Amino acid sequence: MKIFTLATLDSEPSDPNTFVGRARLTRMSDAAAHPQTNVYRVAFEAGARTNWHSHTGPQLLQIVDGTCRFQKDGEPVREAAVGDLISIEPGERHWHGAAPGGPMTHVAVNIDATTSWYAPVTEKEYVGQAQSG
Repeated sequence: MKIFTLATLDSEPSDPNTFVGRARLTRMSDAAAHPQTNVYRVAFEAGARTNWHSHTGPQLLQIVDGTCRFQKDGEPVREAAVGDLISIEPGERHWHGAAPGGPMTHVAVNIDATTSWYAPVTEKEYVGQAQSG
């Protein structure tokens, strides 16, 4: 059994090469070994978001504060609220971050996954017509 106590973990600023805007990341690496699972608590400032990216394994996003804006390539921009869970399949090109009106925090669970990063999400892509759920 492992316990990750948030108050004792270091956080770091997001990488400007893979995020637009400011966010803070708290890593809970190697939360499980089989399959390898890494967990990240990411606190985004209003309007901040990841670049387009994909994962080789599934990713789960649990929204714990604010409103998450996200998009799968080829689909409309959507929003998720506190308590919502977003399940992203391996290979799905996507982005996620805070809605423009305020900060957002999610817990990302990456299962047996490595991440491939792509271009930043443009302002035009980010402000696409949002849909709930």
